[in-house]
Amino acid sequence: MEIMTILWREWIFFKRRFWKITSALIVTPLLYLVTFGFGVGSSVTVEGKSYLFYILPGIIALTTMRASYSAISMRISVSRLHEKSFEMYLISPTRMYMLTLGHVLAGAFRGMYSAFLIIATVALFGIFINISFLFILTCFINSLMFACLGFLAAMIIDTHYDMNRFTSFVITPMAFLCGTFFSLGRMPYLLRSFIELLPLTHSTRLLRAITYGYKIEGFSFLVIITYTIIFYVLSVRICFEEDRA
Repeated sequence: MEIMTILWREWIFFKRRFWKITSALIVTPLLYLVTFGFGVGSSVTVEGKSYLFYILPGIIALTTMRASYSAISMRISVSRLHEKSFEMYLISPTRMYMLTLGHVLAGAFRGMYSAFLIIATVALFGIFINISFLFILTCFINSLMFACLGFLAAMIIDTHYDMNRFTSFVITPMAFLCGTFFSLGRMPYLLRSFIELLPLTHSTRLLRAITYGYKIEGFSFLVIITYTIIFYVLSVRICFEEDRA
């Protein structure tokens, strides 16, 4: 019941701001496509693929990350810090794990919507990629993972300045470093080892492998599922701590 209530509220919010949300979700990935794909991609080949086709899975990965993370982190931080309405959830008989799940599912669906927008946009240019069940599942897990991270960040950070700093130091570097725009093969060993620890690296690798028929690494699936569980458990725990405070 708690999940459906939260999802319904987010659906009403989405409907009322449909065009604003849609335009905000499509602008940045469209700029990436035009600049790196149609601009640079017409004359560059990476791993035997046109650069445009190479970066498409990476753009989908980073866009679902940003969309799901931002949808939850902004909503929760505003309700906690300005509206002071999030406390109503905490003092209500709502089960904390259901409260958290409802919010992160709403964020994950926003991430999936952003993926649909990118796929539909490139299709208008005659560019089609292989969409399979594994592709959709990976997009959903990636969206769920970063929705959990967005919820966790919004619960532990006490000012909007710190939230912006967290985004700048965690989300933005992942968007550019995790194999989204270039192969990690030529990176220095220590830097590459660090990037391999980041969750978006494995999401990007999976989406690229699924799209182009490369070997799919089960380890990468395990990594993103593990990160999702960790972020979710920590989010539920911080909700209990806020309730007791």
